[in-house]
Amino acid sequence: MFYKVSVSFYKDFIKIKDGEIEIGVMAKPLKGKANSEIIRKIAKHFGISRSNLRIVAGVKSMNKVVEISTQNPKK
Repeated sequence: MFYKVSVSFYKDFIKIKDGEIEIGVMAKPLKGKANSEIIRKIAKHFGISRSNLRIVAGVKSMNKVVEISTQNPKK
């Protein structure tokens, strides 16, 4: 399942509507800290492991596409 994710900074929230996630993070977008917080928050919201999530587009953008896998990743 894929979700469009839009990011805001300096607010802490998560809203999900019609396959889109709007998320606010407090982490600064430096060295992947904001992306890590985004993954952590989405995983917590859905009650899944962070390893089941990955950013497939927009790693360096405020607009991202996140894939949520319901299967365990292969090692």
